[in-house]
Amino acid sequence: MDKINKLPTTVPLFPLSNFIIFPNTTVPLNIFEPRYIQMIDDSMKSHRMIGMIQPKKSGELKKPDLYEVGCIGKITSFNETEDGRYLIIINGVSRFNIDKEIQTDKLYRSCNVSYDNYQKDLDDKVEKFKLKDLDKIFEDLKNLFEKKGFMVDWSNLKKQDFSNTLNTLSMASPFSLEEKQVLLETKDLITRKLRLEEILKTYTLDEFSNKTIQ
Repeated sequence: MDKINKLPTTVPLFPLSNFIIFPNTTVPLNIFEPRYIQMIDDSMKSHRMIGMIQPKKSGELKKPDLYEVGCIGKITSFNETEDGRYLIIINGVSRFNIDKEIQTDKLYRSCNVSYDNYQKDLDDKVEKFKLKDLDKIFEDLKNLFEKKGFMVDWSNLKKQDFSNTLNTLSMASPFSLEEKQVLLETKDLITRKLRLEEILKTYTLDEFSNKTIQ
């Protein structure tokens, strides 16, 4: 509970479609829009944290509706390019639920958030599984990635533990934003593994149906 109390309850938001992060995963970001340059400037002056969240396909073009669950990440590396862009690395800390959006004079959006539903994200205990449990997922994903022309270093992925490998696959896979949101909102690893298998099965069935029709 102490760790939750140290997290900010008002979070600047960075909405990105088809982009999710999980706790303990690390991702690079290229920041160039003025509103998000301002967001990073403000964050670097305070807690160095930003909330990554997916926008829905509804709402206004410049202010789309947002999914209720995102993940807060801490800026662990910051570099500014000669043309004014920010190259940052963020490390996922905890997922959150949006309580309500707040009105500010900033260019970016901010929300009050709660971490109560994802307290285990801050738990040091790791769920124990074997990478062998991911063999079927690896096989199906390899086929899907090859069909879509994606290049993946599978050997490096298998050097990680079960949790990081499963979360990295969930983040990097060429799924829809709705499918990625389902994976983000699963509360434990075994459920996430099952959801990932279910999603992959739909792609396999679609491929089979297309071949059958032809």
